[in-house]
Amino acid sequence: MRSALLLTMCAGMFLVQLDVTVVNVALPAIGADLHGGLAAQQWVVDGYAVVLAALLLTGGALGDVFGHRRVVLAGFVLFGVASAACGLASTAPWLVAARAGQGLGAALLLPGTLAVITNAYPGHAERARALGVWAGVSALALAAGPVLGGAIVSAAGWRPVFWLNVPIVLAAALATRRLAPRGDRAPGRRVDVAGVATAAPALGAGVYAVIGGSVPAAVVAVVALAAFLAVERRGPDPMLPPDVVRRTAGANFVAAAMNFVGIGAILVLTLYLQGVRHASPLTAGLEVLPLFGPLSVLAPISGRLTGRFGPRPLMVAGLALGALGMLNLVRLNGNSGYPDLLPTLLGLGIGMGLLTTAVVTAAVGGIPPERAGVASGINNTARQAGGALGVAVLGAVAGEPGGRFLEGLHRAGLIAGALWLLAIGVTVAGVRAPRDNRVARAG
Repeated sequence: MRSALLLTMCAGMFLVQLDVTVVNVALPAIGADLHGGLAAQQWVVDGYAVVLAALLLTGGALGDVFGHRRVVLAGFVLFGVASAACGLASTAPWLVAARAGQGLGAALLLPGTLAVITNAYPGHAERARALGVWAGVSALALAAGPVLGGAIVSAAGWRPVFWLNVPIVLAAALATRRLAPRGDRAPGRRVDVAGVATAAPALGAGVYAVIGGSVPAAVVAVVALAAFLAVERRGPDPMLPPDVVRRTAGANFVAAAMNFVGIGAILVLTLYLQGVRHASPLTAGLEVLPLFGPLSVLAPISGRLTGRFGPRPLMVAGLALGALGMLNLVRLNGNSGYPDLLPTLLGLGIGMGLLTTAVVTAAVGGIPPERAGVASGINNTARQAGGALGVAVLGAVAGEPGGRFLEGLHRAGLIAGALWLLAIGVTVAGVRAPRDNRVARAG
């Protein structure tokens, strides 16, 4: 019963991650069909990521207030309807708006599915193994996305990419109704409306400022961020409870850095493969498999190792390999072949494979079950906000293919490598093993 429930919850993460990589491979085709340049293509990714990141905390809180089963079901419905709207889009703004709708559905799905898994597996070791399966299915979606998306785009265009979600959503929603327990609602919990009203414009305006180079948007982002921090300090039931933030600050910084580099690199590498090396969507999808393949293989293994040794060793190893991989981008020039890119793909893929489960375990492992929705919401918010900013920053640094793109690619590699080296220091200083992991504590 628990295994079936675990796989059903994994379907939610599968959908979310599949759309990340499928969309990246389809971006050139979307841009050509809807007459959108690099900024429009960035917003096709970030219209989804910004809404997801801004509302994940609310999604976690809603699960604690109303029950995670109910919230997961609502997330499946919203995600499916928005996916159909993406497939029908006739303009770039329509597609970006529909992607935002997907982000809203995903904001309900991600913390809800993770909280259901966390509550279903209360022991640290078994929870780490379950999270390894969850991360492995997520990684499988990332690995399948480029090839599946490339094949679909090459054969039938980009629209069927979004229609794929609809039957998966239907099956997962039916299974959730049958398998997921209703669960207990946390007494006295409320939704932090003021926090939502200030967090969303802070992140959205910040991303817009980077992509559009807008000073007024930057000012709005700073003001909204200051208001958000003030609201969270004074609110009776804040989205960022001080005790949870203190316990998970190091892990969530690493989570944000992980997705900043990982998701931002997917965009930049897609531009390089299709815009500089002139690969077809299918060829580009096949060529990035060395990045996504290790994620699928290593995530369950990382879950078992994390259960035995704690998250910190896996996090340090993953960050080091990924940093070396991104620094390899500095070596690329106009005559570089595909073998020259392989160290980047493999370093980032193996690094993310080691990191993903360990980061999630570090963020939720020491949190009481009644705070599982909030803790998972904070962790996923850190990851998705990092991804949204990574797409904006690394995309802006690299620029559009042509002209000085390779110089921008080199700068993006240096920024990404330096950030992950910094994250190693944060991991060593601020991430500890959960209290019930005696082996990890002893080491």
